[in-house]
Amino acid sequence: MNEFIVIVESDADARTATELAERILIEKIEWLERDTLKYLFRWSGLQENTDNSCWKDIKKIVQNFQDTSQFRPPRFLGRRRTNNTPLKADGAAAIKILNLVYFLQKERAIKAVFLIRDLDNQPERREGLEQARMQDIDRKPKLEIVLGTANRMREAWVLNGFIPANSLEEQLFAKIKQQLAFDPCTESEKLRSTSREDRDRLRNPKVIVGELTATDMERERQCWEETSLMILQERGKNTGLTDYIREIEERLVPIICES
Repeated sequence: MNEFIVIVESDADARTATELAERILIEKIEWLERDTLKYLFRWSGLQENTDNSCWKDIKKIVQNFQDTSQFRPPRFLGRRRTNNTPLKADGAAAIKILNLVYFLQKERAIKAVFLIRDLDNQPERREGLEQARMQDIDRKPKLEIVLGTANRMREAWVLNGFIPANSLEEQLFAKIKQQLAFDPCTESEKLRSTSREDRDRLRNPKVIVGELTATDMERERQCWEETSLMILQERGKNTGLTDYIREIEERLVPIICES
């Protein structure tokens, strides 16, 4: 069966990225239904029988394959072969992942790799991932490399899809907007704080998502499952969500249509 490898920072990131991708596929491919997805592909990690792999574990995973298989990655000099440009943040790790995936394709039907990353105020992370993708653009066998970079983090995407569902949520949302002096759902990229303690805690997207959804994962899921794609695309222009939706449409839809 076809596999899509998922590289993330957490299981929550994996849920958001994969469930949103499935929704886009269903909406964009006329004949596709949710019940048929499981017959077309499965989400996987680098190691078999896993659902995803974490960025923090990449070095250990690569070393394990070197120790237990014939995987021998090419010597890495820290620069792109094409124009000798130094790699940006995450570029080197992404190349390690891609080299391993090409090795795994000998035995597994891996058609795409999802590199999902929070930017955390580091736009160079996206640049590094794009460098890695460009380096392997003509490599064989064919492998689609899908990038999902949330600005500043995954919770910004959740906020992009939040629409008050009842009067209590409407009151809470209005209060938060008044405190911030801007709409945290249409301008999520302005939420730059990492604090949960001081007066800037309300500018932490994790805090706002927690308050608006009462830390209920099912309520979070509604934000990317039920809010129209048109709204998500409009609100997500500065959070990386619009770019991610476009990546799915341009890179993943053709794979399913050819299945």
